[in-house]
Amino acid sequence: MAASGAKNKQQQRAAAAGGAGRRRRKVPDAEEKSWQKAGLKLNEEISSDSDAESPAFGGKRKKDNEAEEEIEETAQEKKLRLAKLYLEQLRQQEEEKAEEEALEKDLVAGRLKEDVLEQKGKLQRLIAKDLQPPDTAAIRVLRGHQLPITCLVISPDDKCIFSAAKDCSIIKWDVESGKKLHVIPGGKKGTEAQHIGHTAHILSMAISSDGKYLATGDRNKLIMIWEAVTCKHLYKFTGHRDAVTGLSFQKGTHQLYSASHDRSVKVWNVAENAYVETLFGHQDAITGLDSLSRECCVTSGGRDGTVRVWKIPEESQLVFYGHQGSIDCVQLINEEHMVSGADDGSVALWGLSKKKPLTTVRQAHSNHGAQGLEQPYWISSVATLLNSDVVATGSHSASVRLWKCGEGFRRLEPLFDIPLIGFVNSLKFSNAGDFLVVGIGQEHRLGRWWRIKEAKNSICIIPLQRTAAGSAQPADGS
Repeated sequence: MAASGAKNKQQQRAAAAGGAGRRRRKVPDAEEKSWQKAGLKLNEEISSDSDAESPAFGGKRKKDNEAEEEIEETAQEKKLRLAKLYLEQLRQQEEEKAEEEALEKDLVAGRLKEDVLEQKGKLQRLIAKDLQPPDTAAIRVLRGHQLPITCLVISPDDKCIFSAAKDCSIIKWDVESGKKLHVIPGGKKGTEAQHIGHTAHILSMAISSDGKYLATGDRNKLIMIWEAVTCKHLYKFTGHRDAVTGLSFQKGTHQLYSASHDRSVKVWNVAENAYVETLFGHQDAITGLDSLSRECCVTSGGRDGTVRVWKIPEESQLVFYGHQGSIDCVQLINEEHMVSGADDGSVALWGLSKKKPLTTVRQAHSNHGAQGLEQPYWISSVATLLNSDVVATGSHSASVRLWKCGEGFRRLEPLFDIPLIGFVNSLKFSNAGDFLVVGIGQEHRLGRWWRIKEAKNSICIIPLQRTAAGSAQPADGS
């Protein structure tokens, strides 16, 4: 018994030693991982004696190892693959970046080209061919003034309209809702000392290109400056000796030009509340004024039959002749071209390098009156869509007419009429060109020669629809 027990213990020890020997022959996991990192692979595992005795098991393991060799890659191959992938990603990113830079460069170049053409007065966006006659049901009418509307302006962001009338009031409107945002009531004659606002017919209005200042001029020789956002009264400019009929801010500045029936043009610095200078030249009451970004302005001289361009730094003026009647309105199309209207019913296109009109349309709104006593409808207002080929004219002919400027501004072709009853005393295109605002009155803004009783003193917002986006190209005319 003792001998057999000892024998059994010896056998157990031997078996344990054999098992330990077999375990020591297997490769540890940590060591296998270190070999794989070094790029060495274990192609086979040292098998036990019993495994080696099984040929079927050995064949299967060999096939598995061969498959692993085909699927797996060495560390060097992996590095090479990843490097190629990284280089390909870099190449794609550089190509995309180059495409974006080229596109941005094209856009910047296009914008710079437009700016240069605009400064030279040669930019002409061809919009007229895409304009469609508006649906009369889509025209919105805003009522608020008691007497005829005389002038209006649109804020630079196209969100607000400021209007003024013979009732001496100013109203700020919201374009989208058509609601009144602010009303500056008119005062009675003789209350100038107490009333903050106008006490005489307001005849002219302008807003600075940054939307900060609003200027209004009245028949009582006064110019008032307002904060456009709050409609707070800021300054009062005195100096004209008759009604103030034209106002315009130089684009991009706070320099204000004013024109008057006293036949003078005055220059003001609104930001500094200062008078700058006075310019003389017209031989009759000035009826209209306009300016753009250059330090100059254009005026219409009423019965003296001239349109004048005032060069402020040079203290000089250019004189243009063309109409046969009183020139009542003028507007710049771009820095080198303008349009004017007169009470002889004519509309003229001008280039600043020529003293005569490039083209003139007689009886632009046809005639009225008994047979044999026909008279042309007066052109009471004109408007231009800046740097485009679109012009609008108004009279009391029961319609606003839109025109297309031909190539080189050498032709003026009618596009379509928009029916509106009353005197069209003011016209303004929105800055984006998607709507036209019309100031309607029962009487002409400067007098009471006729009265159209069926007309409503109102502001009309006319949407302008296009079939496609207009293109921009240089205007060859001068």
